[in-house]
Amino acid sequence: MTIRDPSELPGGMACPACMVSPSAELLARHAARARESRIMLSLPGIREAGDISRVERGLAAVAGVQQARVNLTQKRATVTGLPDLVPDTLIHALTGLGIEAHEMDAEVAALTRTDRAGRELLMRLGVAGFAAMNVMLLSISVWSGADDATRDLFHWISAAITFPAIAFAGQPFYRSAWAALRRGRLNMDVPITLAILLAVATSLWETMLSGHHAYFDAALMLTFFLLAGRYLDHRTRAIARSAAEELAALEVPRAIRRTATGGEETVPLSAVSVGDEIVVRPGGRMPVDGVVSEGASELDRSLLTGETLPAQALPGMQVSAGEVNLTGPLIVRATAVGPDSALHALTDLVAIAESGRANYHSLADKAAKLYAPGVHILSALSFAGWYIGTGDLRTAVNIAAAVLIITCPCALGLAVPAVTTAASGRLFRKGLLIKSGTALERLSAIDTVIFDKTGTLTSGTPTLRGAEGVPDDLLVLAAAMGQGSAHPLARALVAAAAGRGGDCPAVEGLREVPGYGVEGRIGGEIVRLGRPDWVGAAADSDAGLSTCLRVGQNAPHTFEFTDRLRPGAAAAVAGLRAQGLEVRLISGDAPASVAAVAAQVGITQWQARATPQDKAAAVTEARDAGRMVLMVGDGLNDTAALAAAHVSISPASALDAARVASDVVLLGQDLSVLPEARAVAQQATRRIRENFRIATVYNIVAVPLAVAGLATPLIAALAMSASSITVSLNALRVAGRKAPRRAGPERGAPSAAILSEAR
Repeated sequence: MTIRDPSELPGGMACPACMVSPSAELLARHAARARESRIMLSLPGIREAGDISRVERGLAAVAGVQQARVNLTQKRATVTGLPDLVPDTLIHALTGLGIEAHEMDAEVAALTRTDRAGRELLMRLGVAGFAAMNVMLLSISVWSGADDATRDLFHWISAAITFPAIAFAGQPFYRSAWAALRRGRLNMDVPITLAILLAVATSLWETMLSGHHAYFDAALMLTFFLLAGRYLDHRTRAIARSAAEELAALEVPRAIRRTATGGEETVPLSAVSVGDEIVVRPGGRMPVDGVVSEGASELDRSLLTGETLPAQALPGMQVSAGEVNLTGPLIVRATAVGPDSALHALTDLVAIAESGRANYHSLADKAAKLYAPGVHILSALSFAGWYIGTGDLRTAVNIAAAVLIITCPCALGLAVPAVTTAASGRLFRKGLLIKSGTALERLSAIDTVIFDKTGTLTSGTPTLRGAEGVPDDLLVLAAAMGQGSAHPLARALVAAAAGRGGDCPAVEGLREVPGYGVEGRIGGEIVRLGRPDWVGAAADSDAGLSTCLRVGQNAPHTFEFTDRLRPGAAAAVAGLRAQGLEVRLISGDAPASVAAVAAQVGITQWQARATPQDKAAAVTEARDAGRMVLMVGDGLNDTAALAAAHVSISPASALDAARVASDVVLLGQDLSVLPEARAVAQQATRRIRENFRIATVYNIVAVPLAVAGLATPLIAALAMSASSITVSLNALRVAGRKAPRRAGPERGAPSAAILSEAR
């Protein structure tokens, strides 16, 4: 006996069956694996294959890292290393490369599943199509005049092909129909299953009696068209992950706790209790809600509040789980842990909102509720009437089968997914990815649009306002100071000074004061760049983006910044308002910044300093008032509102949790496609209703023929196929002409992670 893995034996003991001890090398390898640290990181910013090598090289350069692997599709990295390897070190290394990274809980990440259902449907569709083509070849010989023994042989060969193919390909309908019948209900799959089984049974009966016609090809065609509709429907409905799972994955699974002796220990978040002192280093994410007891720093609260500028953190300040510590180490006394934290409460809010929106009933659902019982009643009455009238069981069964086949809801099954697929393809060429099967129906009904500001209407990157009017020497001096800080406004000053003339002054003793700014000496004078009150300027809590520079005792100079609008932002607002929609702006940013952006894009209704709860409440209030709300947002603070809205859109650059909670993803930068998206959605909804009318007219004409005995099961299958093709051709009308692809930064190729969400 050979032992392949000593981990199967407790404690490395010898196998009692053969008394063979594992080798010392295998035991040492197993012990090394047991001591490894395994860390998962979320990388929401990676977009292309080149980012994989950049991330892996950056992680491999960190001391203690043994292996790093990046999954571009899921935007995750898995790192193995020495036991003392901590996530903050890895996150700091990637941040230095300009890559956003967050620690993920491996258990939550494992909840993500591949799309097995879609692959199974596609495989069953292929089997049904291949079998149908082979049986049709045999049927052609029968139609051409094959008789007696030759005809019977072809029928038996057709039966041999059909039975295993139908048994395998039709399983989605059988399982669904059986589940409905067990609960005492009827759904669309019950008449579908009866039609397939009755067509096969009738064909077998005819074959056994050496009948002239068998309908195996009809049963396979029926199954093929139904699976085609089911697969298209699945493609438009499939959402790879739950937004609530993505939010949960952002919760920090470990924390650094201060011990009673003043030391530090890394413990699971579940081991942290209220009152514990937690150490949060620069670059780390807050694992708990709490109060700062020691230290000074700045916090990035944009994920929770949407606030553009970092917030100053001083002793006594309340902090929330999910916020990022930027500049200085902090000691936080925990006041809420795990399920009681603000981040977890937001997760629960999103889950509740998602479940509420899942109750939306599509047009197809409403049609199925009336259609299924009517088909059964009609088929049963046809069978009873013909059997009573003729006493011929064979004739009655054939007519009942023809009625079931001719009324089989293939056209209804294709009515919605065919239109949705065509419209989704048109919008994809415009830069919009439709993720939800009912998104187009809901988008067509909106009457109110609520925008977030930072990262949605704007790019989220501050730029210096009036840079051309700032003297070169002053701007170069500010940039020299700004090089000592990672603050977004400092980086904006450095970017604005690039290419300006003048010698860069030498700054002595440049240092960053956490929570305030940077300080140094130039020519013997103290120079400060940072918060107005620290520099010595008047502070305005409602002011927009600004920072101050002061040299010695001279009067401070204020630099004002603006957040650049996304391309097409003003055109999008104008287009939506031209369609008669009410447009609002709700942001967590300061009033001055929100007012400036609202004025630029033409929005008169706006709200500033809104919390995630405020945004969700605004959407809920509008919904309760009978409004159909479209929410457009990108941050964690928008996720609850995105989930609560009637329909939602987020940019491709949005946080994973926000993008997953949305129904539509904007792949490029240009917002001007939003009015067209609503117009296409309205056109698609009209086509869906037209398809329902086509299916209804088809049934009005065809059903009496079947009931009258003028349509065999084969003719019924051909009529059903004709109606399905008609519905599909009508759906293609919504696709429109293929628009030329625009080049430039406004249109970006969709990432693999985003495309995976539609699979």
